[in-house]
Amino acid sequence: MSIRAFMKAGHAPTLFSAFLYFDLSFMVWVLLGPLAVLIARDLHLDAAQKGLMVAVPTLAGAVLRVVMGVLVDHLRPRRAGIIAQLFVLAGLGGAWLHGVHSFAGALLLGVVLGMAGASFAVALPLASRWYPPEHQGTALGIAGAGNSGTVLASLFAPSLALAVGWTNVIGLAALPLLAAFAVYLLLARDAPRQPPPKRLYEYLQVLKRPDCWALMGFYSVTFGGFVGLSSSLPIYFNAEYGLSPVAAGLFTAACVFAGSMVRPLGGHLADRLGGARMLAAMYALAAVALGLVSLGLQPPALALGVLVLGMLALGMGNGAVFQLVPQRFGREIGVMTGLVGMAGGVGGFYLASTLGLSKQFTGAYQSGFLGFGLLALVALVGVAGLKRRWGAGRVLAEPAAARA
Repeated sequence: MSIRAFMKAGHAPTLFSAFLYFDLSFMVWVLLGPLAVLIARDLHLDAAQKGLMVAVPTLAGAVLRVVMGVLVDHLRPRRAGIIAQLFVLAGLGGAWLHGVHSFAGALLLGVVLGMAGASFAVALPLASRWYPPEHQGTALGIAGAGNSGTVLASLFAPSLALAVGWTNVIGLAALPLLAAFAVYLLLARDAPRQPPPKRLYEYLQVLKRPDCWALMGFYSVTFGGFVGLSSSLPIYFNAEYGLSPVAAGLFTAACVFAGSMVRPLGGHLADRLGGARMLAAMYALAAVALGLVSLGLQPPALALGVLVLGMLALGMGNGAVFQLVPQRFGREIGVMTGLVGMAGGVGGFYLASTLGLSKQFTGAYQSGFLGFGLLALVALVGVAGLKRRWGAGRVLAEPAAARA
């Protein structure tokens, strides 16, 4: 695939605005993770409460992705994105003005931040509907590289919080969101061809198809692992290795950068090699990395290196899953983006909360990492089984080149 052919195939301004919206929304979505050490100190939270606090935005984002997926099909992606961005901006402003003074208040803020995570269900259909099947993996990989927003949160939130206080960081986060909102209003356009909206019960029809559940399960591991680790690693590096909040944020940023930057590569390779083949390799690599981390690696630099490897696998797996989704569910891309994205959020909630519970009840995080590594192995077995069922002639099992 040439860059020139790709640029001619769709609408580059919309693709850029979808990426920017997704990127800065993700920055806000995981904001409680980099701030967790300081918030927990001020609100006197234990390990389980810290884990739940950083997991709630992920769960809220999972549920709201379904809502946004339906709105995308009824209102079109651009208008749905405007509504979501205004909601998040209002929520950040309210939290900054009134403050967060309790564990319950932190959980409520997490629910508001979940709407930022629901940007996934808007940005991907906004981009996808402009591009033909042979460019879906690359286009959705670029839009989905907005995962990199988690890097910004990990890099800047801890040091800013030390300088101006973590409550003010919540207010400052609204500024780049306002800039992204302006770009979105100027550049984002809905594709000329839009699938007709369905009645509510019709959206549930996709749940009758086994491939829907399979793709949801696959994404719950790849994206769930990515976002769950993005939220939890600042706490992990601080508690397990005694790193300062700033140093823990830098370690986390390295992991998140690795996972987010390779998402387009994962989608592109899935276009060339086949999504199922890519997923199988990535699950095997992720399972090995998480299994090694569960051994309690020393020194922290070694743990960092293994976690970077695991995040690379999860990030490329994210791109591979969304190479498969539009191939099988092109007419239901809005609702499928919501459902698959919801499953990814549920996976992230599971990982973040179980890491906290593991620390609370066993004194270490190892069992949480091991449990998620085993889920990656289960997903690997699932991919192998479905690849046999899809067969050599089915679109999901083939690379794009073979279908051209």
